[in-house]
Amino acid sequence: MVLGTVVVTFAAPCPRGVEARAAVIPAPHATAARAHTTPPPPAPDLPPTPDIAAVSALIDDAVAAHRLPGAVVVVGHAGKVAFHRAYGSRKLAGEPGLSGSPSPAEPMSENTIFDMASMTKVLATATAVMQLYEQGRVQLDRPVQTYLPEFNTANDPQRTRVTVRMLLTHTSGLPEDVNLDDPWGLGNADKREGIRRALTAPLQSEPGANFHYADINFLVLGALIERLTGTPEDVYVQQNVFEPLGMNDTRYLPVGKACGPHIVRGAAIAWAPTGNTTCSADTWNSDLLSRVAPTRHDGEGGRDPAKNPDFGQLVRGTVDDPTARRMGGVAGHAGVFSTARDVSIFAQALLDRLAGRPSAFPLKQVTLVTMTTPQQPGHTDQQVGTANQAYREILVQAGDSRTRLLAPRYPAIRGQALRGLGWDIDTGYSMPRGAIFPVGSFGHTGFTGTALWIDPASDTYVVLLSNAVHSPGSPPVLRLAGEVATAAARELGVDSAGPRRP
Repeated sequence: MVLGTVVVTFAAPCPRGVEARAAVIPAPHATAARAHTTPPPPAPDLPPTPDIAAVSALIDDAVAAHRLPGAVVVVGHAGKVAFHRAYGSRKLAGEPGLSGSPSPAEPMSENTIFDMASMTKVLATATAVMQLYEQGRVQLDRPVQTYLPEFNTANDPQRTRVTVRMLLTHTSGLPEDVNLDDPWGLGNADKREGIRRALTAPLQSEPGANFHYADINFLVLGALIERLTGTPEDVYVQQNVFEPLGMNDTRYLPVGKACGPHIVRGAAIAWAPTGNTTCSADTWNSDLLSRVAPTRHDGEGGRDPAKNPDFGQLVRGTVDDPTARRMGGVAGHAGVFSTARDVSIFAQALLDRLAGRPSAFPLKQVTLVTMTTPQQPGHTDQQVGTANQAYREILVQAGDSRTRLLAPRYPAIRGQALRGLGWDIDTGYSMPRGAIFPVGSFGHTGFTGTALWIDPASDTYVVLLSNAVHSPGSPPVLRLAGEVATAAARELGVDSAGPRRP
């Protein structure tokens, strides 16, 4: 019923998983992860915090308007959790429950496990790449083909110019995704095919010329991690990122490594009353599925539904991202599952490391400074200051600063996209910054309805996790995340001129 290879205990979004080994190269030196016969207990509840009424009103209104079923918000400030709440429902009424039959709504809880979607890029992949950078095994401005010769087998001079930096900053010129028109990977996960398609995808624009957000950049970076470490990415980040930080509810959930009661339908998993109850190394326990927030009904292979055994089923515990799902649940761009509590642990450790305080974050301070400042080709040290000046000017011109929840535009300077190594700083995707945190703060979002924004200047982070895609026709969560960030910043006494700590 399940294939084993790297055992963990619990969740991750995106690629489905029948593969146990790295698809790019063999993993003869991969280290076995710890075995778990039962999933770890949920983290203990955080102490109660005072309500931030403006934040709660925003989320409650969004739930009432059916923009999302529910959400979990955590706000950290000055080294402490200043606010945490769960809202609404984890699963909508009438949608299938674990048994597969329609069931009542499930209330959202703070220990709900979410498909992090593209937040995988910063939680896992970018952090892992920068660990290899610290070890001298990766150089940012080396061509990708140095590490992955399959990227340029024809010695195309344009592809020779594509560097690791360009992948990390989405300036490579690669297309948004691999080709999904045919039903590869739907009947049986095929990680090797997904990587082949990524490594051979034709360039769409000149390398280094423009910012174009593309999942394929991080899909290639995931292959790079596996090539250099000889270890599947899910195993590598579990051992070198999540476990050192104590993120016990964070992991990839490859379908091929599930144990406990479940069934596999093509590239997807579902709970079942029977199944293998012995969980060996390199597996995760299906008992976790009861805490996972479902996403959408599986619509992959719509042109020929018979090619997808999971077609029409509610996705729960299988990564929502179609490419990662077809690859088995482990990819560099998507596949990690986590909780708001664990994401807050990551954010606080990152802030502590940046500030020079004691921290378990698995990167050096100088490396994090590099990651979280503009690093796109052609970047300068003056770009953040110039953008901040422009940002303040457009806020003044817009007026109503006491009630405005979002800036008039993102980025602050038209045509100038500022990206760190994995992190978003000031682009058209920066709406979760809100209208108070400055340019120079940074964050990331995920398509399923997840967002994280971090402001070192005020020592603040804002986590908003939801399964917004579970509500049919729901809008992206970027606007709501920005509104929440502004409301939280105002409550904490932060303004666009700098921190105002209590």
